[in-house]
Amino acid sequence: MARTGKTARRRWLAALLLLALAGGGTAWWKARTWQPERSDFPVQGAWLSASDGTIQWPLLKAEGADFVYLTACAGTGSRDMAFANGLEQAAKLKLQAGAVHLYDVCAPAGEQAANFVTTVPRESELLPPAVALDLDDEHCPDPPREAAMQSELTTFLNQIERHAGKPALLLLSPAFEKRYHIAAVIDRNLWLEGSFLRPAYAGRPWVMWTASDRLRLPASERPLHWVVVRQ
Repeated sequence: MARTGKTARRRWLAALLLLALAGGGTAWWKARTWQPERSDFPVQGAWLSASDGTIQWPLLKAEGADFVYLTACAGTGSRDMAFANGLEQAAKLKLQAGAVHLYDVCAPAGEQAANFVTTVPRESELLPPAVALDLDDEHCPDPPREAAMQSELTTFLNQIERHAGKPALLLLSPAFEKRYHIAAVIDRNLWLEGSFLRPAYAGRPWVMWTASDRLRLPASERPLHWVVVRQ
């Protein structure tokens, strides 16, 4: 009788394990394929860079991309090798496109702005430029204090906005906002992060949201950053 009871318990535990694995597999699959409802966010697109590999552009548009943001440059001298081709492909498909600069808080603002203006063409049809702000303690182990960082960032924004002819977006990571509180002191539209969960860490409304950083689509061999616009 005792052995029969142990066998029953083992079967019960095995059944629970299978259910848990099945549930985990379902959640994993949904995470790879989830996109916000179009009824909530009619305008959706992707943030792309060379690290995303080869993009099948017609498929990307067919799968729902209304626009693309393309990483253009980083810091004072780095340029994304896929940027120029991305602009060309987006134009062919009549997809709106914008440029992203990966900001380096440890590098001079003027030199970063020079990198941006020599990389990104001055074209009025481009979307507002976006400045990606994140922490990189390995590359920048001694980051500037708040006042110094805000001053340099303001200088950078003024220079690239003169080039672009429109205000920039601040693409804020949670860690950067926690350290520097930029949303409260620099008045620009916000692009926030938060896979699957609407972000609330900036203390004021955002206009764009990276809703997923792992979306799998036939248009790309690698997971994509999927971005939506708040109406």
